[in-house]
Amino acid sequence: MKYPQSLIIFSVFLLYACNHSQDSGDNIYIGGQIVNPHTHYVILSQNERNLDTLFLNQKNQFGKQYENLEEGIYTLRHNPEDQVMYVEPGDSVLVWLNTLQFDKSMNFSGVGSAKSSFLLDMLLNNQENNKLILSYYKFNPEKFSRVTDSIREQRRELLANLKDKHDFSENFIDIANTVIDYEYYDLRERYTFLIKKYNTQFSDEIPENFHNYRSKIDFNNEALQDYKVYTNLIDNYLRSKSIENCRTSEGLDRSCFELGDYTNIRRRIVLIDSLTSLPYMKNDFLDRLVTRGIIMSKNQDRVDSILNVLDNIDYRKENEAKDLAEIHTNYFEGTSVQNKKLINTAREQVTYDDVITKPTVVFIWSMYAPSHYKWQHNNIKTLRKKYPELNFIGVNIDQNETENWLRVISNNNYNKDYEYQISSREVSKEVFRKYIHKIFFINPRGIIVDGDAKLYNPDFETELLEFLNQ
Repeated sequence: MKYPQSLIIFSVFLLYACNHSQDSGDNIYIGGQIVNPHTHYVILSQNERNLDTLFLNQKNQFGKQYENLEEGIYTLRHNPEDQVMYVEPGDSVLVWLNTLQFDKSMNFSGVGSAKSSFLLDMLLNNQENNKLILSYYKFNPEKFSRVTDSIREQRRELLANLKDKHDFSENFIDIANTVIDYEYYDLRERYTFLIKKYNTQFSDEIPENFHNYRSKIDFNNEALQDYKVYTNLIDNYLRSKSIENCRTSEGLDRSCFELGDYTNIRRRIVLIDSLTSLPYMKNDFLDRLVTRGIIMSKNQDRVDSILNVLDNIDYRKENEAKDLAEIHTNYFEGTSVQNKKLINTAREQVTYDDVITKPTVVFIWSMYAPSHYKWQHNNIKTLRKKYPELNFIGVNIDQNETENWLRVISNNNYNKDYEYQISSREVSKEVFRKYIHKIFFINPRGIIVDGDAKLYNPDFETELLEFLNQ
């Protein structure tokens, strides 16, 4: 792996300082450098606990020696993004990253850094699987099993080779092997969902023992609850099980596969509540599911249905859910946004009435979900060329952060003619940010004709054409 010269120089300095610290044998040193920082600090956390704030110096460097950190996974947060690292007493881990490509640019170096590098590589592999699975689900179950068995074996061989070169603890080896298995399980969950929905001719060929691994999933793995390879597996397991439960209780039809449908979301809410007793992880999943259930609801009855299921669940953000439900009533299909105010990139206040001159697709985004907004804009750019009859505009919801918003637009070369920011909001920033998955189809009179479209849906372009032909 190639390291920037600035990091090499920085690493030599910090390792020298660390190695000469008094009684440093059982201490842990964490330091690094951030290129194009978003803020002047990074936060070290574990699960939901913020342990320390490390401020950047004039060279955007940070570093600190810790005496009492236990071995395990920690998260280094540099808003709006974060990444996990694994440290144990005696480690001196240095991080270098460029925020323009947060995960892909990240490098770990120093004593004990191989553990963090392995977890990062596994995360990047997990992200790449998003693309690979689109080919894998076209395989029959037997061929799919051979391919994924081979992938798991490659991961195990890599870990064995790293273990020969580095003095990994038994605890890390156990975690690393679990992560390899969980990636493998995750591929099976994704495959199950996709062939049942899109490739049904293979559905009946799934052998009875295909999901035997499910009994090995630990839904209360406290050490991994901040690691996306683990939480992605649970997320995809919930999807698959919600469909199986739909088949059992309601008779399987195409609606069972509508993940944005409130009945599907209700099933997943009840399921995650029954599966895990970890408050942090449970509430994180509940937050996502409740949010989606509310903002995808087409009427008040469906909103109430989501809120009612929370009566028997310990969900700490229930008041936020009620706030979100209240604001969502302003965005039901058939309501007008004509007079709602926006700010354009010239910092002028305008209304939707000023902006909408033809059928318009509005997508909501936040700077605090960078991977999501980049994915959104890339897809919208393609659609904008393909459907010139439509107007596609992005509405950023990070009110009062105009300078940062304009900087993101400039850094990513987004077309300023299509970018706006909300001028006011009725609820807290945290609540409003839950709208980042929303797509609105708005007619030239400023009336919402569809608020349930999903950009990731394979049928999205069909929905666009139906909107055009109304």
